Amino acid sequence: MPIRIDHPRRHALRALSALLLPGGAMRAFAAPQLDPADPSQAAAECIIPAKAGGGFALTCALARDALQAVRPARAPLAQRFLPGGIGALAFDRIATGRLGGPGTLVAFSSGSLLNLAQGRFGPHPTSSVRWVAALGTDYGVVVVHRDSPWRSLRELMAALRQSPSRIVFGAGGTVGSQDWVKAALLVRAAGGDHRAMRFVSFEGGGDALGALQGRHVDVFAGDAAEALQAMAGGTAVRLLAVLSEARLGGALAGVPTAREQGVDLVWPTVRGLYISADVPDAALRAWTTAFEEAMAAPGYAALRERHGLYPFALTGAALDAYVRERIQAYRQQAEALGLRRWNP
Repeated sequence: MPIRIDHPRRHALRALSALLLPGGAMRAFAAPQLDPADPSQAAAECIIPAKAGGGFALTCALARDALQAVRPARAPLAQRFLPGGIGALAFDRIATGRLGGPGTLVAFSSGSLLNLAQGRFGPHPTSSVRWVAALGTDYGVVVVHRDSPWRSLRELMAALRQSPSRIVFGAGGTVGSQDWVKAALLVRAAGGDHRAMRFVSFEGGGDALGALQGRHVDVFAGDAAEALQAMAGGTAVRLLAVLSEARLGGALAGVPTAREQGVDLVWPTVRGLYISADVPDAALRAWTTAFEEAMAAPGYAALRERHGLYPFALTGAALDAYVRERIQAYRQQAEALGLRRWNP
């Protein structure tokens, strides 16, 4: 009786057939299984509480890309615009339960904390949300049209001293917002009365930069990342100063600080994410862990820089403490500017 000897090629064909069959060994090469109980691995969205083109959109884009780097099997973090009061509408819907759940993140900035400090986000305490992560920091900038007669902050300050009523500031947010505060501090530094400042409010930095491009306003007191994004898109603007302690690197390396030009004004804008206070502790821990891993990943620094932000990473108790400290400091600053405080 002849002895059957399987050829090695036959073994290979059988193995390949097994891999192609449903439930076969191909599962050994499949993507890692997702944990449905972990919201950082499930479908989720990032709420952008303003119109397109501003810093909140950059925050959600960074969160999406950073999360995907450490959770590659998950669906990309969806992006949803919800403009209204530069964050007030989104905060109200989260606080009242009309929006939220473990799969809903919302972008915030230092401007959000300033508004909370003044009670401008409605009758809701800060405990209405839980702070997930600070992903980086931006810095304020003073921007004019590329064809503006002012080629430095010193020249703009001289013009403010001579005729402040002829200069119109435009920015994202109303009176009392962080962009308004930056403009008010510039006017005060020039010896003027910030209460008489001409200021036009827009629903986000993108709209304000569009108005500057159209020469409807003279000065944009916004943030660097959104200004650089607009410049990359062809907006004809010039950066007069960056509101940082010292000169920054990257695309802002050639922009002098306000301090270099005789104006002692520093304004960092931290950018991060919050979630509803009603989510389970396990969900908050899952998101915190996900972003801690994302910000510790080797490629995160380059990714953050591509989104125009500088190092600033906080989560957990350290972020909670930072939020409390900044809200207290902003309350004092608001009082010094004579801004009304709305009690929640």
